[in-house]
Amino acid sequence: MPGVALLVFREVLEAALIISIICAATRDVPRRGLYVTAGIGIGIVGAMLVAWGAGLIAGLANGRGQELFNACVLLAAVVMIGWHVVWMSKHGRELAQHMGAIGSAVSAGSRSLSILLTVVALAVLREGSEIVLFLYGMAIGGIGAMGLISGIALGVSGGALLGFALYFGLLRVPMKHFFSVTNWMLVLLAAGLASTAARFLVQANLLPVLGTQLWDTSGLLSNGSLAGKTLGILIGYDASPAGIQVVFYSTTLLLLVAGMQGLKLAKSGRPPPACSLPPEQASGPLG
Repeated sequence: MPGVALLVFREVLEAALIISIICAATRDVPRRGLYVTAGIGIGIVGAMLVAWGAGLIAGLANGRGQELFNACVLLAAVVMIGWHVVWMSKHGRELAQHMGAIGSAVSAGSRSLSILLTVVALAVLREGSEIVLFLYGMAIGGIGAMGLISGIALGVSGGALLGFALYFGLLRVPMKHFFSVTNWMLVLLAAGLASTAARFLVQANLLPVLGTQLWDTSGLLSNGSLAGKTLGILIGYDASPAGIQVVFYSTTLLLLVAGMQGLKLAKSGRPPPACSLPPEQASGPLG
């Protein structure tokens, strides 16, 4: 039972932290809960389907199907999180100051949530499929039903509680800094997912390693520890990364930061629309 609980806890924790950051980043967007709930439901159904077809997936691409599947899921999540980060750089201030009064921002927020629904679904899909596969293997190995059920309950509750703790902690951030904080968390999250995708592609022999192990901090903080796992999810921490992982991480980080800064510069240099002034002022003294 402890083995089941630990396994489920780690996988649920990863999905829960991703969902918590996304929920916090979209805290004032209408119908956010509906989109997130739908994403979780889609992810669970998808995880069951993936687990059911695990043999077929693993056999694809000369036995590299599982690594390719994991990498594609992660890279899709990176693209969608990146889209949201860039969008929030453009609309975050309006959402913070005028939520409920700006129709275009609300509409854009709904479109952003459509993307984030997919991110939530992908997170639950990847972690859920791994849980189902591991538990299936343990069930075949002879673990009892009570041990399986108890382990699942403990693992799910523990991972979910830590996710809620992160979410409510983020809600305490002052609104004037809120979107900046959550945007940066999403940037680091996306960079970490890109690094993990690179690791899967290396395992599938589709990318060069560029250095098997650039450094090793396992003695200070191992990947398998709770703190290491949590930091791996939140900021992409890896105790012994390959060179290609650092390349993917750095490239994703730089691209998203450049996109955010580019939008801010473009927006700051844009003249205010004439319609923002009353007609008698907009026409000038000689109007």
